[in-house]
Amino acid sequence: MSAQQLILSLVLATMVFSVSLELRIEDFRRVAQTPRAVVCGLIPQFILLPVCTWLATLALDLPANVEAAMILVAACPGGSLSNVVTHMGGGNTALSVSISAVASVIALFATPFNFSWMIAANPETASWLRELSIDPSGIWLSLVALLGIPLALGLLFSHQLPALTQRIRKPLGNFAVGALILFIVAGLIKERQLLTLGLLPTLLIVVLHNASGLFLGWTTAKAMRVSERDRRAIMIEGGMQNSGLALGIIAVQFGSDLGMVTLASLWGIWHIVSGMGLAFYWKRKDARLLD
Repeated sequence: MSAQQLILSLVLATMVFSVSLELRIEDFRRVAQTPRAVVCGLIPQFILLPVCTWLATLALDLPANVEAAMILVAACPGGSLSNVVTHMGGGNTALSVSISAVASVIALFATPFNFSWMIAANPETASWLRELSIDPSGIWLSLVALLGIPLALGLLFSHQLPALTQRIRKPLGNFAVGALILFIVAGLIKERQLLTLGLLPTLLIVVLHNASGLFLGWTTAKAMRVSERDRRAIMIEGGMQNSGLALGIIAVQFGSDLGMVTLASLWGIWHIVSGMGLAFYWKRKDARLLD
């Protein structure tokens, strides 16, 4: 593992650890109280978006590494920023936290499973993966290192040392998010020669892919007739995939393939823009209703 890959892995592990410091046993108990809304939030993440992404890669004539990056991002759980964005947009923050908590556990099994079958069921990506001699099951090992271990340590830490957890939770979370953004920006600057109009097609793919995640979250919530606040949380959870986790897997398993890194990095930037845009819209909407 190169120094760059190690740094990214440590940043992502720190981010997951900081997020898990905010989780409590009550968050998981809340799932039993509102199982319908939580299940509604998991369906777009682990079923609808992966399947729709796979169908899109079959229909589109894209480079194999770009299609593989799309599949990997779609297979990842919701991003750690979703709880903050949901809160800013007046959504049900407790539901968002519950969905994130359950999704983090499910992802240990669902992410490698979804990635493996989607890659194998697309002839172009399957052939490309064989050329790289990469075993999709290695994704599971990456998830254990980047997600499972930090998550377990964070839960243990918050339970055993609640006072210290309270002091370090926010600064550690801010540091991890800031470090990830800096890593993405530094990577884009390093490859600045690629930041030309030729990048616009990849950006368009990211925008449409992210929009489909948000739309699938909204339609699922609408179909299951949950409340407005719950619908906002589910929509954000459906569209804010953990692109940071995808970048970590790309670094460890795919040798930081440039096409994959570019797509995942653009997603990491764009989903913040789209999520914050929605939060701002909802906030304005609520303010108008109060006038």
